[in-house]
Amino acid sequence: MITVVGSLNLDLVAPVPHHPVPGETVLGGDIAQHSGGKGANQAVAAARLGGAVTLVGRVGDDDAADVLVESARGQGVDTTHLLRTRDVPTGRALIAVNLSGENSIIVSPGANSRLTAADCEAAAEALRTARVTVLQQEVPDAANHAAARLAGGMVLYNPAPAVTGAVPPAHVDLLIPNRTELAALTGSAEPETIDEVTAAARKLSGADAVLVTLGGDGVLLLEGSASLHIPAFPVRPTDTTGAGDAFCGALAVALAEGNSLEQAARWASAAAAISTTRTGAQGSSPHRDEVAALLAGHA
Repeated sequence: MITVVGSLNLDLVAPVPHHPVPGETVLGGDIAQHSGGKGANQAVAAARLGGAVTLVGRVGDDDAADVLVESARGQGVDTTHLLRTRDVPTGRALIAVNLSGENSIIVSPGANSRLTAADCEAAAEALRTARVTVLQQEVPDAANHAAARLAGGMVLYNPAPAVTGAVPPAHVDLLIPNRTELAALTGSAEPETIDEVTAAARKLSGADAVLVTLGGDGVLLLEGSASLHIPAFPVRPTDTTGAGDAFCGALAVALAEGNSLEQAARWASAAAAISTTRTGAQGSSPHRDEVAALLAGHA
């Protein structure tokens, strides 16, 4: 079983010719509404790949909450530990996607910011029995620290969105930053080359292994003194929104099934690559047969 502790957001997505600079107004295309939030995205990504997934989080007491809870439940996610929060809006994300598929995102946390350590204590059984627990930074640190402490299996921590100086919880087995998040964790400039990424990742402590996602440059795995660069699968991206979440969800499934970190990273890379060829966050996550087909085609 996999337990994800994290956020649920209603995503409002607009296509734009380019991302605006400060003071600029850009005319975009028709807006679309999708179920999102890093926690929900990762939970749905894992469920679509066959994982048994429980999601721990908070929503408001509004129409958006109904949409998000039903969306997660409809994808096979156990929503027993999704709590309603009175007089607080459900989280929202405002997303602009440019012509090359790159996105910029503003997140209004709403109820996500009210998730507490006590909420995780209430979900202790789901955390203790999970083979893999997945955490991110769209909920308060206190909730993440409690969840990591209560987890009975492997703990994956995706430090997104990037927060300079953030301290990952204790008991993390695998840290999964991208370039921006790696720079925030180390307090250094964003690394560009693989060598720079490797050097920055080696500054991190507190986790047994680090897996840096590099978009079109693939992923870099550091485990002990060893490092391995895994190239990206060649695809034509349409929308990168949710690709990192598809990666984390797929990684959780592969690790819960007993695969090695290298095998899990390749599986997750294939899932993320497929997700970039579709729009939206949760709806873009692939199913198991699609990932298997992509891997078989590049064996």
